[in-house]
Amino acid sequence: MRLRSCLLAVVLIIGSGDRGSATDPRDPDWPCAQLRVPELSVAAIWVGPDLGDATTAWKDDPAVADLVDRLAARRTPLDEAQTLISDFLNGGDRVARGKLLFAGLFDRIDAQRTSVMSGLDRITRKQRAAAEAIRANTLALRALQDTPEQDQARIEQLGNQLAWQTRIFEDRRQVIRFACEVPVKIDQRLFALGRLIQQSME
Repeated sequence: MRLRSCLLAVVLIIGSGDRGSATDPRDPDWPCAQLRVPELSVAAIWVGPDLGDATTAWKDDPAVADLVDRLAARRTPLDEAQTLISDFLNGGDRVARGKLLFAGLFDRIDAQRTSVMSGLDRITRKQRAAAEAIRANTLALRALQDTPEQDQARIEQLGNQLAWQTRIFEDRRQVIRFACEVPVKIDQRLFALGRLIQQSME
């Protein structure tokens, strides 16, 4: 009965596919419900003055680099971020400082986002491989069970292996569901920080 239950669970998993709830037909392997946006653009987020050489110059200013690290960390609340931004911009040329700060934040947060997206791609490939392995082992188990002279030890071994593979598959599915929310939160934070900087520049 335990093996039959395991087999039923495997069939349900394989039947449901390993591609999450993808909605973009252009990228059927994307595991998330939201459409995939491979990369962000400054123009889609920043409506302030042209960043110019700030896109690289921010790295040469230790104060900017330090603040970028603090603001990019999601553990820093937005109300605290607003205070940090205002204090920094009030310390000199507000426009120049604001451009440097946003350029640094875009660079740092976009790198975080790219890392998350790459991680989702990797885990999706693992899920696809896992689904194929489960499918192959399921067929092997069925063949063993249909053999007149059943090898009970082998059936038990393969059943245990399938149970373990199924558990890993399901655990990974939960990880994907959580990870799919991360790019959205990253995008939202970058938009919010960009607005705070622009407001403080005015």
